Amino acid sequence: MSIKPRPIASRRSPLAMAQSRYVQNLLATVAGISQNEKDEAFPIKAYVTSGDKNMAPSLSEEGGKGLFTKEVEEAVLNEQADIAVHSMKDMPAQMPEGLVIAAIPVREDPRDAFVTVEGISLQEMPEGSRIGTSAVRRAAQLKRLRPDLKIVPMRGNVGTRLDKLAKNQADGTFLAEAGLRRLGHDTIQREVLETSLFLPALGQGTLCIQARQQDGDTLELCSKINCNVNPFVSASERAFLSQLDGSCRTPIAGFAHMAAGSLTLTAEILDPEGQETVRGVEVAAITTLEEASQLGVQLAEQLKAQASPALLDLWMS
Repeated sequence: MSIKPRPIASRRSPLAMAQSRYVQNLLATVAGISQNEKDEAFPIKAYVTSGDKNMAPSLSEEGGKGLFTKEVEEAVLNEQADIAVHSMKDMPAQMPEGLVIAAIPVREDPRDAFVTVEGISLQEMPEGSRIGTSAVRRAAQLKRLRPDLKIVPMRGNVGTRLDKLAKNQADGTFLAEAGLRRLGHDTIQREVLETSLFLPALGQGTLCIQARQQDGDTLELCSKINCNVNPFVSASERAFLSQLDGSCRTPIAGFAHMAAGSLTLTAEILDPEGQETVRGVEVAAITTLEEASQLGVQLAEQLKAQASPALLDLWMS
């Protein structure tokens, strides 16, 4: 083996481990490491995060997104690992001092999937059906689209939620299409919801690879798995979140994509009951990460200017 081992820190959930194995394979390929040696070159260390331990019905009042990243980030800061793999949608707007984004690989499908045992679409669900979710964004969007449906709390990893659905604890639920694909759930019946109907979480389908700011060798290696486009997309989405101080407590949705040098960011802010939605789109030719971030800031300010005083009061409370 031609390089020193660089441990990868990951959440212990099945999806997080699948994502870390995906990154492990990418790194082994660019480093010229054989598949037989990848576990030695890039051993995966699994950590149970505060979010995994906290079994409250909703994490919106328990500390937000950082609950799913803290222990993994600490492992890298403490040099127990050299690389961290996260779902970008779990990342707080600000990351700890000493850590930087080392790479953002190619994005998986960012859309939400509506899952039922029978494969019924969201619009076809009977009145009064129980929809399991503890995400404030999905709850607000569902109340806007189908106020006749009943929301029941549902937390847990993909397997846990599918099991709860099979046990009739809910009639339907939402899952990230990216997670279903990464776990190989090709046979699960679902309706993939178009972004025009149901905007996903900002960062959904994107992986965030972190490393220490001073670890030049690891940063150079990780740069080789960086996508040419996704860093610009991610910069605009993260800047939008940061400008709004977005967290798990606030219903925010959005999706950016880039084509032929033009970046399009579509986003919305909602009140928790789905009574008001402010949605907007910004498009610009982009050549730098700074320009992409500025696009996110501009759209955030545009939506705040359009929001009613009541929505802003909810937002700032």
